[in-house]
Amino acid sequence: MGCAVCQSQPSPSPSVAASPASAAPAAKPGDVDSIEHILGALYDVISGPAGPRDWDRFKSLFYPGARLMPTGKNDKGEITARVLTADDYVTRGQAVFSKEGFFERSIANKIEHWDRIAHVWSTYESRHAKDDAKPFARGINSIQLLYDGKRWWVMSIFWQAEDKEHQLPEQYLH
Repeated sequence: MGCAVCQSQPSPSPSVAASPASAAPAAKPGDVDSIEHILGALYDVISGPAGPRDWDRFKSLFYPGARLMPTGKNDKGEITARVLTADDYVTRGQAVFSKEGFFERSIANKIEHWDRIAHVWSTYESRHAKDDAKPFARGINSIQLLYDGKRWWVMSIFWQAEDKEHQLPEQYLH
C-alpha cells in the first residue's frame, strides 16, 4: 500500500460505520472467499499503469471503519504514522495514480490465522511499470483480517517502507 502521497497528508478524525452491509460496495465473491484471494485483490486493485483504479472494488475489501496506516519519518526525521480510511486513501492515491504507473506485489506472506481473525506480514515491492527491473520501494504491510462467516474483510493495514537504515529482514523475504 506504499503510496508515498498517502503518508504525507494530515490525519482525519476517526469514525466507525454501523455494519459492513451499510457502507461497503458489494465485493466480488472471488476477492473475499479466502485470505489468499483478498491479499491478491488488495495488490491487484491498486496496481496498474497511470490512470483510474476500480475504487469501488478497493473499498469493497474493507470493513467499515477500517484503517490504513503508513509510518515513516517526516521531514524533521521524526517517526510518525498517518491514520487513513479507505476513502482517504482513495482521495490521496487517485491523484498520484492518475499521473504515474504503480505496480505493487507481494514477494512473501507470513499468515497467522485463528478462527475468524488473521494477521499477515506481507512483504511488498513497488514499481512504476510492471516490467521495471528494479522496484523503487519495498516494505512490509501488517494486515489484519476478519472472517464474518461469509467473507474476509480487511480491518487494518499498517505499513513501513524499507530505507537505508532499516533493510528488510531476511525472514520476511521468503
